[in-house]
Amino acid sequence: MSQGFATTPSPPYFAVIFTAQRKPGDDGYAAMARVMFELAAQQPGYLGVEHARGADGLGITVAYFTDEAAVRAWKANAEHRAAQRLGIERWYSRYQIRVAKVERAYEGPEGR
Repeated sequence: MSQGFATTPSPPYFAVIFTAQRKPGDDGYAAMARVMFELAAQQPGYLGVEHARGADGLGITVAYFTDEAAVRAWKANAEHRAAQRLGIERWYSRYQIRVAKVERAYEGPEGR
């Protein structure tokens, strides 16, 4: 899984923001999450990912891609689609997906 900040190029690029509330229990979630992070990293146009989950089960994953075509290809990936179906059936009580074009990016406190 993701460790820390994703390394992204100068904008523009795209961010897919996945916010989800997990149901109690694992039911295979951790293993599938590992596979999805590894699979995403192999996709053309993938730039990186950042992920955080609270003790209450609320998680946010932000995956970065070079362009909208790469975002669409990730959404259409057959293994990813199978994981999406399992997410609906087993793992999430609610989720929201947002796709955004990153036009500006800053770092701090000193920046780079």
